[in-house]
Amino acid sequence: MNLLRFIKARLVLVHLLLWVAVWFFFVYFFSYNNDNTRYILWFSSLLLPLTMGVTYFMVYFLIPRYLLTKKYWKFGLYTFYLVVFTSYEIVLLLYGCLYFLLNFDITNMPPMSKNFTFVLVLVILVVGFVSFASLLNHNFKTLSKNKELQNKILETQLQLKEQELHYLKRQIHPHFLFNTLNTIYGFALKQSVQTPEIILKLSNLLDYILYQIDKPRVSLKEEVLHIKEYIDLEKIRFKDTLKVIFLSDEIDESIEIAPMLLIPFVENAFKHGNLVDGFLQIKIEIRLVTRQLRFEIANTYLNQEEEKGGGIGLKNTEKRLELNYKGRYTLNSRTENNWYYSKLIITELRKPTE
Repeated sequence: MNLLRFIKARLVLVHLLLWVAVWFFFVYFFSYNNDNTRYILWFSSLLLPLTMGVTYFMVYFLIPRYLLTKKYWKFGLYTFYLVVFTSYEIVLLLYGCLYFLLNFDITNMPPMSKNFTFVLVLVILVVGFVSFASLLNHNFKTLSKNKELQNKILETQLQLKEQELHYLKRQIHPHFLFNTLNTIYGFALKQSVQTPEIILKLSNLLDYILYQIDKPRVSLKEEVLHIKEYIDLEKIRFKDTLKVIFLSDEIDESIEIAPMLLIPFVENAFKHGNLVDGFLQIKIEIRLVTRQLRFEIANTYLNQEEEKGGGIGLKNTEKRLELNYKGRYTLNSRTENNWYYSKLIITELRKPTE
């Protein structure tokens, strides 16, 4: 409430100072080559209310109602009417001052106040200046509001993006665990001696999934390490029917990616891959060149004519790629000669300090 009163008081003070300055402006020009101070002060004081009325009518009525709403024809028409009205009032003022202050003695009339055109131009200059300042202020407020609105929109979009990412990450948990627990269940039914080893490897993966997935970025090297652990789990399940070729560059620990971004591709290869000539073959290659990640994976695949859906894991991965690396990634897949190929390229991978 106090702030509102302060703003109103400040606005009144600004207007008061403006019209005091305009009054001195009139006095200065009408005093040229004349020392009839009484007439000049009265004429300037009577011209001021007319100028104020015309100015406020222009600023608070014509400009908002017609100019800002792009009704230019009406704005021009009413502005013309306003000039005509102002001219008429100035003529009445000139004759009134000549009659009441000078008793029609035109020789004592200051030369500048005799010139109707000059007086009209002064009034128009004041109206034009105040109108221009008003338009500048309106444009500034509009730009400020647009910028504030744009910031709110960007903030809302960011929140929605974070919520969607969080949702997609959470979907990975049950999907990944479901597939891995099925493997453990199968070995437990057989009372396999490898069951404890599988559980131990799974615990490492669970630690990665449960505690690293909420981070916006994780080390690429750590993601590759857990891919290897996942492959070790699948080797136990497939036994002698699995052949895996895994090639990877030495990866800088400072390079980061979104967590659980590559593992779904590996999981998909095992889930949808088929045994060809008695073996499920999988080839994985990870290259990192000047902060460009090139990830390629291929698996043997029998149903070449069938479109490969990819399941929840890959669908979520594609959405996360779009949210995290929009415009900086390419993802392609194809089938050829009983092989299914996927290739992911991400450019401009960043370090944590960047």
